[in-house]
Amino acid sequence: MTRNSTLIGHQGQDWWRGAVIYQIYPRSFMDANNDGIGDLQGVIDKLDYIASLNVDAIWLSPIFTSPMKDFGYDVSDYRDIDPMFGTLEDFDRLVEAAHARGLKVTIDQVLSHTSDAHPWFQESRSSRDNSKADWYVWADARPDGSPPTNWQSVFGGSSWQWDTRRCQYYLHNFLTTQPDLNFRNPEVVEAILGEVRFWLERGVDGFRLDAVNFCTHGELRDNPPQEEIAEGFIGVRPDNPYGYQQHLHDKTQPENLAFLERLRALLDEYPGTTSVGEVGDDDSLGVMAGYTQGGKRLHMCYSFNLLTEQADPQYLHDTLTEMEARIGDGWPCWALGNHDVTRLATRWQAEGNPAALRLYMAFLLTQRGSVCLYQGEELGLPEVELTFEQLIDPAGITFWPAYKGRDGCRTPQPWKADACHAGFTGAEPWLPVPDTHLGLAVDHQDRAADSLLNAYRDFLAFRRQQPALVKGSVHYHPVRNEVLCFERCHPSNAPVQRLLVALNFSDQARELPAPPQAMAIEEAPALINGTWSDGKLQLPPYGIAIARCPQSDEEVIQWDV
Repeated sequence: MTRNSTLIGHQGQDWWRGAVIYQIYPRSFMDANNDGIGDLQGVIDKLDYIASLNVDAIWLSPIFTSPMKDFGYDVSDYRDIDPMFGTLEDFDRLVEAAHARGLKVTIDQVLSHTSDAHPWFQESRSSRDNSKADWYVWADARPDGSPPTNWQSVFGGSSWQWDTRRCQYYLHNFLTTQPDLNFRNPEVVEAILGEVRFWLERGVDGFRLDAVNFCTHGELRDNPPQEEIAEGFIGVRPDNPYGYQQHLHDKTQPENLAFLERLRALLDEYPGTTSVGEVGDDDSLGVMAGYTQGGKRLHMCYSFNLLTEQADPQYLHDTLTEMEARIGDGWPCWALGNHDVTRLATRWQAEGNPAALRLYMAFLLTQRGSVCLYQGEELGLPEVELTFEQLIDPAGITFWPAYKGRDGCRTPQPWKADACHAGFTGAEPWLPVPDTHLGLAVDHQDRAADSLLNAYRDFLAFRRQQPALVKGSVHYHPVRNEVLCFERCHPSNAPVQRLLVALNFSDQARELPAPPQAMAIEEAPALINGTWSDGKLQLPPYGIAIARCPQSDEEVIQWDV
């Protein structure tokens, strides 16, 4: 299969700007061949469901050939599908079927490192003078035999591993079985760009770039200690020494920008394709800005700043306003959940609270930027509590019991409440389906008009019709009484569309002054339940309000909240 140019641009070449991208964790989405592990055919079988959500694209977590030490984020062949997921022909059918439903297809690309089973590394480690000897980051021991620097791995311990074949250390920012490529070697850059081109030719519409700020390392110097351990990237926790350092030399190096420009130039050869980079850094917002500004690097980036336990509206306001102040002509991407963090319903303490989950949905989908929506968020799935014996994630096993790993957010999608293993598989699933998820299954929520699933469908359909929410500018007003207030504005074909948004993060009703121009939107779904009248805004607990402000020439609405 080669790229079909007629598929590109049905939503415009900048379809990604303001797009909602549904993240699929293939192992846990749908098992079509009943071996207990989800597969590409399972994704194909559920494309109608995905399309019914009114999202714009899918993102497939890694499906490449891999030893699965880190569940696909350790690639041993960039150009083939791991047999547990299917074949290249299955992938081609998935792309064709998704495009037929108006869905773009983005795939995870792990560029900073490979598996130690990759032929490149097998050759590189064989000697110090082979053709790929410098394709990975190798360094001699210090005089006392210790690692070259004090750099720490995200998954615990030194990020250097001794190799007896070369009698040198190699760098691994993650597992010891995930050696880091040497992007200072031009041959490596050319090889990686060739792997990306392979999938562009196969018809993909974009790439989610894993840990993209890890591609280049700096001078082999010790990192200084961290004065304060702040929750953020998956390795930054009090129980993990990774968080004890300022990561000045092991990632987010200026040289990485040159690689990103090469990557963008390649993508620009395929109009309508896109890139979203994952960045984890002490200054993630600054990296998001720097990596997306100027139109010559990545199209968009997301960080872990909204993937923490902090759901306080003032924290959210401060994060978003800082991003706006720094990003310029760049473009952010936001997520409240993914395969690396505790499920949103649990992390933001909203289990069994559908009103709060609707609020968090509206918060995510009204921000300026694109959105990544993790499978199961539309169902309100809580985190699954697993025993140590049930854990598979190496991070959870290493850091137990302080950190229980990522298995709890990766359990299978529940499709049918009354079916074996919730309709995910007819075999024993790779991770268990808990009883707490059965009442939230797709078939159960599909039949309930007021379910969270249907709230997502309704809100996303509404959002598509509001240019201000998709691509408009944003201005934040001060937070008052736990209400986050902002406006979105877009110069659409008609007069400028200006929307006011108010989100009540409190479990108590709130009343605010309302701008006199504010008018309720008649076609808004019922979940938008705030009322605008007589110069006042009434918000129920966890209430959502969106209003139009027609006939306003003001640059910013005077909203005295």
